[in-house]
Amino acid sequence: MASKLTAIPFRGTAAQQAQLEEVIASLKDQRGALMPVLQKAQEIYGYLPIEVQKMVALGLDIPLEEVYGVSTFYSQFSLYPKGEYKISVCLGTACYVKGSGDIYERLKERLGIEGGQCTADGKFSLEACRCIGACGLAPVITINDEVYGRLVADDVDAILAKYNA
Repeated sequence: MASKLTAIPFRGTAAQQAQLEEVIASLKDQRGALMPVLQKAQEIYGYLPIEVQKMVALGLDIPLEEVYGVSTFYSQFSLYPKGEYKISVCLGTACYVKGSGDIYERLKERLGIEGGQCTADGKFSLEACRCIGACGLAPVITINDEVYGRLVADDVDAILAKYNA
């Protein structure tokens, strides 16, 4: 049974905050500073939780709504932390017609999270991608750098069990 999703508490450090403040100070007076600041913030923290977005908004003296809008518009940014095991399900045409949508749904059910999110224990994160270039193995998922191909939804439990040992 899928576990209920709970928020993962923000665990930013003073060193990370100092690093972000230094980035903001160095870029603050540049036109279009928001994108490079958010890119650096994501490098520092690994994602852009609301706490980081507030620091950016305050530091650049812009509305939080603007920071949030950019953070959610561009796919390069994540509002959720990445798990120890990053699961990516290919939803490109070849994989999708061979059942990757069912695999994605099964993973969401088993992990108790939606795409782009991380399990409460920080172990797994889940995302969809468009093509990983392994169409001959369709449908395909990756977990970190390991590729699993020619899957069906019923393979999900055995694959997850390898990482839960």
